[in-house]
Amino acid sequence: METKAKDAWGLALVLFLGQLVAFSMAAASFASSFLANLGVNTPLTQSFFAYLLLTLIYVPILLHRRQKPRIPWYWYLALAFVDVQGNYLVVKAYQYSSITSVTLLDCWTVVWVIILTWYALGTRYSFWQFVGAGTCVAGLGLVLLSDAKSTDEQDGGQMPLLGDALVIAGTVCFAFSNVGEEYCVKKNDRVELIAMLGLFGLFVSAIQIFIFERKSLEAVAWSPTMISLFAGFAVALLVFYTITPFVLKVKFPATC
Repeated sequence: METKAKDAWGLALVLFLGQLVAFSMAAASFASSFLANLGVNTPLTQSFFAYLLLTLIYVPILLHRRQKPRIPWYWYLALAFVDVQGNYLVVKAYQYSSITSVTLLDCWTVVWVIILTWYALGTRYSFWQFVGAGTCVAGLGLVLLSDAKSTDEQDGGQMPLLGDALVIAGTVCFAFSNVGEEYCVKKNDRVELIAMLGLFGLFVSAIQIFIFERKSLEAVAWSPTMISLFAGFAVALLVFYTITPFVLKVKFPATC
């Protein structure tokens, strides 16, 4: 009886945390869409501040432990690189597509995660999980069809199909990132994963900003609204990266 009650509470906790993850992603999507509507085109900078928060919070905790990393640093670098590209592609998509299309198509991550975990981690899924994933894909196909039909009706600066393509490319990166995170979390400590992801993500995004985004960043007209949107995006991703490893450790990753 106690075991069943414990399992029920565990399931309730996972569901609650899953809703927090969903809320954080919705908040990040809102901030990105709002910034795009204001003419801001700095996706790397948005991610930079999120990785900065992760670094400032989790790296000191890791240093306080005074223990060597259990996973080689270059694996964390590769994981962070893929994650930065995923964030860049998805945030960039808001320049061309609507928040509805981007948010829905972001669920393509489910498909890629199922494929990767099946082959890389040996995860096996039930028939109904495949049915759910198939239903998700069918719905996403309708989003693509809708955007294709509405292309001619959009303003000259709107290219919804390009935005959709960027999102789908970003979900491939997120899938590799999620599977890598799941592997690290199950083999290692969550704090080390988040700290290293933040540190190397900060490093990668800073280099890419210097190379690709300096002019766009200089063109930003900073205001209280602009600062609050950047801060809101960073905090939303902080919540996402903090909670997701815990959810991955207790539940399979293919969750839209």
